[in-house]
Amino acid sequence: MKARLLGALLIGVATAGAADAAPRTLNHAHAAMAPLERAATECFAETVMANPAAMRHARAGRWYEAAGIIGFLCRPEVDAMIRTHDRLFGHGTGERYFKTAYTRHLGGELALRLQPMLERTAVAIAEPPAEKATEEAADTAR
Repeated sequence: MKARLLGALLIGVATAGAADAAPRTLNHAHAAMAPLERAATECFAETVMANPAAMRHARAGRWYEAAGIIGFLCRPEVDAMIRTHDRLFGHGTGERYFKTAYTRHLGGELALRLQPMLERTAVAIAEPPAEKATEEAADTAR
């Protein structure tokens, strides 16, 4: 968790200098926002998996509710994303971006990341089927 926070902070500091020096183009904005969005989404995915109540919502496909349970744990990543958006597009735009565009796509991103963990998988056992075990026991007895 500390490494993630430090990474988000370093990205925020790095993009702060780059945001002030570079022209405000759509490509620049995407390049500045993409790593922050990934960090926030990874945080949401990891913390949903670690919380049983959030996982119950995730299993039911209620991604927004799952993220809402643990959202405060990802506040540093979300704040870094909001600050960078504000710097790029103006004060107050970051909060709107987080509550609309980012949140609208968060459910889909969480579904992609967590679906493999939510699917039931067959578990292999080391024991042979009962009829095979009976045949082998009869063969060894002869």
